[in-house]
Amino acid sequence: MAEVDLRPAPPSAEDDPWRPAARRRPGAVRGTRSAFRGRARLVAGVGGLVALTLAAVLVPWLGGLDQGLVDYTAIRQPPSLAHPFGTDGIGRDVALMAFKGLGISLLVAASCAVIATVIGTLFGAVSGLLGGWPDRVLMRVVDGVNAVPHLMLGIVIVALYRGSVLAVIASIGLTHWTTVARVVRSEVLSLRSRPFVDAAVSGGASRWRVLRRHLLPAVVPPAVLSAVLILPHAVWHETALSFLGLGLPPHLASIGNILAEGRQAVLLGSWWILVFPSALLAATTLSVAGIAAWWRDRTLPRRRSELAL
Repeated sequence: MAEVDLRPAPPSAEDDPWRPAARRRPGAVRGTRSAFRGRARLVAGVGGLVALTLAAVLVPWLGGLDQGLVDYTAIRQPPSLAHPFGTDGIGRDVALMAFKGLGISLLVAASCAVIATVIGTLFGAVSGLLGGWPDRVLMRVVDGVNAVPHLMLGIVIVALYRGSVLAVIASIGLTHWTTVARVVRSEVLSLRSRPFVDAAVSGGASRWRVLRRHLLPAVVPPAVLSAVLILPHAVWHETALSFLGLGLPPHLASIGNILAEGRQAVLLGSWWILVFPSALLAATTLSVAGIAAWWRDRTLPRRRSELAL
């Protein structure tokens, strides 16, 4: 009778955890690099957004923006140690104005993002849950809102209540919820046929109980991602309205009002009034984009694996 060797086989080179990184499987190396890039985007995005938010709160407070900084002896001075962003046409420090304007723009944009996300989530969840003719009617409402350019519709709303901060928030929040509604509707349609929903319906749960207890918690990740993506878009939208003279009142130092002043100052050679506030706006957008990219990479693979079960 032949003798059988029962000793365990030695680990192969691919299974050796101590092998050099160059010998690892290409897929594992790509996964490690992708995870590293995702963490780097998260750290850069969160760090940049936190730094900008703290600067928007602390710089005007420490600099005393409301303590008579108008200085007609320092009109349109270029960047220096005393004024890192230079001064504007009446001698005000552009850095203090820009950071205070960024804080106001972020506050307005955050309010718009919350309003648009709440409306879009409820609209999309109800549409996906009911299905049939209610779904078709609600989606035609979404198509009707999308058919009108958001900026034009926002101008109409703001023109009725010119100079009102609430009108600016309403004009942005009430025109940017349609994307959230479509995303949430698609998630609800994919979750409606899942076994746990069938089990809840078989147990006697009503549609609204299924929506409240099962579907709405499941659509939180895409809704949060949509809110994060709306934030920089709302900042740009508010900036565009203020730049056109239809947004926030002129006495509020928003980014749009500063850029509207900088448009004329560039013709006089004062480029810093336009460049530095624009750089803050771009940095805010890139920070939010990094957070959104990390959240997308973190949630989408898990959602795909759940839907494959």
